[in-house]
Parts: sequence; structure tokens; C-alpha cells
Amino acid sequence: MIWQKRLIVLLVPGLLATALDRFSKIWAVNTLKEQPMQSYLNDIFRLVYAENTGAFLSLGSGMNDTLRYWVLAVVPVLVLLYIFYHVLTAHNLHVVQQAAFGFILGGGLSNIYDRIMEGKVVDFMNMGFGTLRTGIFNVADMSIMLGLFLMISFPFSKTTS
Repeated sequence: MIWQKRLIVLLVPGLLATALDRFSKIWAVNTLKEQPMQSYLNDIFRLVYAENTGAFLSLGSGMNDTLRYWVLAVVPVLVLLYIFYHVLTAHNLHVVQQAAFGFILGGGLSNIYDRIMEGKVVDFMNMGFGTLRTGIFNVADMSIMLGLFLMISFPFSKTTS
């Protein structure tokens, strides 16, 4: 059946992203917490421990707890459930799109798990040149960005189940 093939294509990158994120956050807590920032590659890449109670770039961290729970946990869960449903039921969805959605789901679920279970997300990577730097991010964020990159980088005219 088509949905079974799609489920595999969705789950492989999703589970890989979730596992890598979980392990990397455990590593960050055990290795980087309460340690000074570490700089690599002429300060292009930094390891710096941070706990984020908000979303991307700490957006929403100032919300009251109830609103933050709904906006940063419940709504994203509903969006991820819709994506899961969409991948299994959409017609003419390219296999690259299916895998891309898997990366998005895996990263999203891992960060949502942290928000619900811990009330925060562990971030620990930063990149840039001089004062031009990214926010502090984690493997789940990279997985989501990889999924988005795959979605916009591949033509969707060729379809497979």
C-alpha cells in the first residue's frame, strides 16, 4: 500500500532526527552546562549551553505559562499531526517531500517533547562571523531546517508514491 511506503520514508528521517537530537541534548547538558563557551574554526562555530523557554530566537519566552503552553506546545502538535496526515494521504507527493516532512516532524516532535516535559528546550550551537551570528540552536532545529531546505530545493513535478 502507498501509505505504508510513505510511512517508512517519513519515519526513517524522523526517528533519526529525534534520536540524534535527544542524544545531543543529553550530551550538551552533561558536557556544556555551566561551562564557558567553546569556539572552533576561528570562531565560526561555537558550543554554548542555553535553555530556551520560547521558540525560535526565544520568541514567546515572555508569555504567561498558559499562553506559552498553547502557542508553543498544543498548536505545534496539531500542525505536526496535520503534516503526518498530509504525507500519508496526499496525492502525487514526491519521495523527497515525504523525507523532508520526516525531518520536520522529527525535529518538531523532539523540541515539543522538551517544551512539554521540561518547560524548556536545550540549545547549544551557534555559527557566524564576528558579530553576524545565528541564534543558539540544536539538532532538532537543524533537522527542521534540512526538511525545509529539501522542500524548496527539489522540483515537485516528478511524483512517486
